Amino acid sequence: MRMNSASKKILRVATAGWSIPARYKELFTGDGTHLEKYAERLHAVEINSSFYRHHKLNTYRRWAESVPAHFRFAVKMSKTLTHNGELAPLPEVLDQFAWEVSGLGEKLGALLVQLPPSLAFNASIAKRFFHEVHQRIDVPIACEPRHPSWGSERVDALLSECAVARVAADPPPWPGANETGGDKRLAYFRWHGHPRKYYSDYDKENLALLWKQLEIARKTADQVWCVFDNTALGYALGNALATIDVEGIIQAGEL
Repeated sequence: MRMNSASKKILRVATAGWSIPARYKELFTGDGTHLEKYAERLHAVEINSSFYRHHKLNTYRRWAESVPAHFRFAVKMSKTLTHNGELAPLPEVLDQFAWEVSGLGEKLGALLVQLPPSLAFNASIAKRFFHEVHQRIDVPIACEPRHPSWGSERVDALLSECAVARVAADPPPWPGANETGGDKRLAYFRWHGHPRKYYSDYDKENLALLWKQLEIARKTADQVWCVFDNTALGYALGNALATIDVEGIIQAGEL
């Protein structure tokens, strides 16, 4: 897993996708694509469209070339591997995905492996799958399982052995799933909106609580990702921008 000294203790606040809702357009001035404007304010993004369809190598290259050198992408793994394939895909399908995302080059910062709620933990299948991914793609991996069978110390130990971090998700699919697990070198938070998943906004108090989680994670993790996925009504971008400012709010004693 690629972890160089330049990546140590880095916090990357991002959204799922880089669309700019109308309510935030005045914060993103100038020319360029939405991605280019987005990259002026935030230093990372999670590509979710890769879950639904394949993108060409040159598409990934174009995205990489349009953002600054410090910018990083997380890529959500194709559902043909995680959902349809149930972590046992055909080798050529995994090869295709690996070839496509290689177009991001050094700007590929992490892979997100989200699993369906129906997929129970199977140690041998999980171990083999993550080994195959690491052989092809040399970046940190975050896994977001949603079946409660993944919520045990045994699973955390296996994920750590496989150099895979378990996502801390809100709302949590089981008690404790809002805390990180697995490989401690990567902490990956995904906030989907609460109480209404994908729709709800996070208020100032909840963002302050999130920031405290991020600060704790930064004490041990080499990289910390915080991704807002409450995109249905466009709140993710505002929450991401606000999260960057929360540290200052806390220090000012306003919370």
